[in-house]
Amino acid sequence: MPQIQIYDYRQRKIVSVEKITKTKEEWKKLLTPEQYEITTEHGTERAFTCTFDEVKAPGVFECIRCGTDLFANKVKFHSGTGWPSYNAPVSDLNITLKEDNSYGMVRVEVRCARCGAHLGHVFDDGPAPIYKRYCINAAAINFVPE
Repeated sequence: MPQIQIYDYRQRKIVSVEKITKTKEEWKKLLTPEQYEITTEHGTERAFTCTFDEVKAPGVFECIRCGTDLFANKVKFHSGTGWPSYNAPVSDLNITLKEDNSYGMVRVEVRCARCGAHLGHVFDDGPAPIYKRYCINAAAINFVPE
């Protein structure tokens, strides 16, 4: 399997890992129907259905499909949009960005660099000084406390 480099938040260093490639059928067997629809079929959960706003402890949000570290809890902010929002990923190595022209809109899709899971979208309307809002589906991530 091909190797990629990602940032391991817990170890605080860049590590080499295998890129994960599975068929839709394989992902369907491993995920809940909601996780599959969002991460594999590029769906979106209903706004305001996530409880991650309540999570205050130090830790990291990781990809639900492969466990890649994605967003530190310390960069989470309340955007009022109904989805978990973050200023920045733990590393640009851990995500990929792709233009998304679906639903008659021009957006930038956020994917997991290791397994290709659809996570959500990034917008340029976040708080200063970064002005980024990574709007992420809660069903695509899992919180791991430090």
